[in-house]
Amino acid sequence: VQLQASGGGLVQAGGSLRLSCLASTRAFNSYGMAWFRQAPGKERDFVAGISASGSVVDYAEFVKDRFTISRDNAKNTVDLQASALQSDDTAVYYCAASQYQIPALLKRPEDIVSWGQGTLVTVSS
Repeated sequence: VQLQASGGGLVQAGGSLRLSCLASTRAFNSYGMAWFRQAPGKERDFVAGISASGSVVDYAEFVKDRFTISRDNAKNTVDLQASALQSDDTAVYYCAASQYQIPALLKRPEDIVSWGQGTLVTVSS
């Protein structure tokens, strides 16, 4: 599956951004989907995940109550609404697809079968 992420940019602290990912596959509704992020010099970390059906979501502790993941299986898209952004949220954000259909099982990079190209989010303080 090919993934195309968009929506990154420069935002002031406290602001919001919406990231979007378009998947090119006829079997989109069979993949669990996630967003990861990687800051300079750091490892790639799980941010949020959503089940294949969209009924189950999971978040990293550091984004709970600030970020919301959603998907539209009819449009082959998965979005990440990021609010109350902080300078620590500055990173390249990656859309990811997994053959595991529930988010609890796709929190490690090795659980991912396909990555998007990444979109840079820069939060200025």
